[in-house]
Amino acid sequence: MAGNFWQSSHFHQWILDKQDIIKERQKDLKNLSEDDYWKIQIFFANVIQALGEQLKLRQQVIATATVYFKRFYARYSLHCIDPVLMAPTCIFLASKVEEFGVISNSRLITAASTVFKNKFSYAFTKEFPYRVNHVLECEFYLLELMDCCLIVYHPYRALVHYIQDMGPDEQLLQASWKIVNDTYRTDLCLIYPPFMIALACLHMACAIHQKEPPKEHQRDSPRDCRHWFAELSVDLDKILEITRSILRLYEIWQSYDERTEIGPILAKMPKPKSPPNNEEASTSDHTLRPSGFYRGLKQDN
Repeated sequence: MAGNFWQSSHFHQWILDKQDIIKERQKDLKNLSEDDYWKIQIFFANVIQALGEQLKLRQQVIATATVYFKRFYARYSLHCIDPVLMAPTCIFLASKVEEFGVISNSRLITAASTVFKNKFSYAFTKEFPYRVNHVLECEFYLLELMDCCLIVYHPYRALVHYIQDMGPDEQLLQASWKIVNDTYRTDLCLIYPPFMIALACLHMACAIHQKEPPKEHQRDSPRDCRHWFAELSVDLDKILEITRSILRLYEIWQSYDERTEIGPILAKMPKPKSPPNNEEASTSDHTLRPSGFYRGLKQDN
């Protein structure tokens, strides 16, 4: 593991160009509008969040799983591997990488089945269709795509450091932290260094809470946010780009009714070949071999 972000595989291999991401996405945008694609990204980030909460994982594990999910679909179309399978696979891998502990196979499948049935029944009419052998095979493809570059740097640590430097403020930390969590519904984690995302979220939180300069008699008050940001040596244009992307997310979110909209959108989403039925999946032959529903991946590779 690299000692800092600038020496890591995250920086050298997984800070991507926005135009390259858009180019790779064109196959999916033949069937989906840009807003539809955003809503699919929001939906599956919500699925990963719900799976993580069902399994009682730390937020950092959930965030790492979400980044893995986004990395895969930044390079491949949605029709290559079903996102319904990729979501629990990312959780499975992230729990090991973040040293949370290996989730047992049966617990993972049970959690996925429960979450899809109880929390997302409005989007899926059938039960969770995959079994352990599908998850294990999908994990191999995910590892290959990421070239085993598994360490992910998140904005959380930088955010805590900035607020400590600005002056401890629990309300500001909570507001900023929530905005950071929301950024995982966007492509920001693929495009910008985590410290920039942290700064943009902190800036938005300061604006929301209208942080004012401390009065003369308030010696222990936090430093003025405006002065603190003015002293930074950072590309403020990029901070503004990040802020615009977050505001765009909130604009879509405000008018987005997931319960009524996501079903028709998922119906339009490019799909791989259907997985084997449950009887086939539970046979004694668990050899990991290329399955029919990975053919799109091989054709795109």
